[in-house]
Amino acid sequence: MSTKMITLPQGLTFDFRNLLHEQGVTPRDIDHLQDKIDAAHREIQTLRETGFIPHHCSKDGSPEDVLFTQLPYLDRGHDHLNTTETVQQLITWGESLKNQVDTVVSLGIGGSFLGNKVLFDLQCGEFWNELTPAERGGRPKYYFSGNNVDPAHTSQLAEHLQRDARITPDYHVLLQIISKSGSTMETMACFFVLQQKLKEANIKTTVVAVTDPRDDEKETILHKMAVKNGWQIFRVPDGVGGRFSVFSDVGLVTGAALGFDIHAFLQGARDADQQTQAADPFENMALLNAVLKYLAYVKYGRNIEVFMPYSNTLKSLAEWYIQLLAESLGKKYDRAGNVVHYGRTPIVAVGTTDMHAQVQQHQEGTLDKVVQFVRVEQWNPDPVIPNPYPEFPAFNAFTNISMSQGLDAALAANAEAQISAGRLNATFTLPQLNAYYVGQIMYILALSVAYEGALANVDAFNQPGVEAYKTIMKTKLKPEN
Repeated sequence: MSTKMITLPQGLTFDFRNLLHEQGVTPRDIDHLQDKIDAAHREIQTLRETGFIPHHCSKDGSPEDVLFTQLPYLDRGHDHLNTTETVQQLITWGESLKNQVDTVVSLGIGGSFLGNKVLFDLQCGEFWNELTPAERGGRPKYYFSGNNVDPAHTSQLAEHLQRDARITPDYHVLLQIISKSGSTMETMACFFVLQQKLKEANIKTTVVAVTDPRDDEKETILHKMAVKNGWQIFRVPDGVGGRFSVFSDVGLVTGAALGFDIHAFLQGARDADQQTQAADPFENMALLNAVLKYLAYVKYGRNIEVFMPYSNTLKSLAEWYIQLLAESLGKKYDRAGNVVHYGRTPIVAVGTTDMHAQVQQHQEGTLDKVVQFVRVEQWNPDPVIPNPYPEFPAFNAFTNISMSQGLDAALAANAEAQISAGRLNATFTLPQLNAYYVGQIMYILALSVAYEGALANVDAFNQPGVEAYKTIMKTKLKPEN
């Protein structure tokens, strides 16, 4: 074990040298926290084994298991969680779309959108929808909607689909609705508008529902709609909040449609789970990440976390993490009912883009931030920057090197400048940008907030603040008499 970083056997590393040092979080701080660390470890081990978290209830007040740690595994015996059969069903369904469905529109918000966008960006990239069907291997174009009640975006998307239909014979659109309840206003409003616009244009439309699969007295609206209309149904599992659901059908349905390597993604998460079981935080990457961020916050006032991947592709990972951190740890009450107003404010940044936008504040602004960098070690392709204008010496500093060398130099310079000014930061390094390593880091981040919830004694798995605005919004949506 290095005193500066933890490296998993497959190569993913957590470099914490700029967080744990005599001018930052100190080894003595960790020693003084040992009893809480031990208790948090025991709590999460119990969670892994049984799904039990102290004092956790569903929004209706009934006790609820927390089962996200089971998702990377197949055939664990829990209803509605992943099995060999259900994963294969997803893959088979995704294959059936090839050369049959021209466009998929995924409709969801929060955890039904953010994790899916990570998988799309990793698998497809920014220009996917501009490729020909042959270049996409017969896979459909893919758009996201239902994540805002935005009249302009929804109308523009409908017009775009209608335009595609005019130039594509037998044009076929699949609307993929992801909602546990089926009553989420943003998602269903966009679905209704798009479905109507497609119908008016006589465009062939298929619907898939990803929702709570129960068919008892608690059957959801969306499940009833799907059964009545004969739509394909995939499952939103019990005991898995939206921000943890990317490893379930909720996220994997997007992966399946696009040919994403679901098995590698789950294997990455599974290996991460196996390699984060130790009670010693210096042998448990997820636990150490939680301990250091917790101490940086409660002892040193670092109440903002900037999540800054050095990759445009991973911007959506940062956006997913924003929800994970904000909803999990931003809590008014602790589990004993005391008012604590716990939680860091998360911020998305992208390197090097935001070195020219946010870093002035990170470097010299209020001393209230911890910056979490994410780096990719090996890029493919990795172009060498040419020097077509050698008569200008200013270009010599960054030409005739690979683009990744420029990216790494920028990250290292940013980290070093920050630590010289008393700014705390840490770096995750992914050996490659692929399904396996993204599965690892997403699982480690999810587990880290679970550990930190235990350290802070807050419920990392509820979201009462969200329920508060939803209750008020319902009254505002009612037409006036």
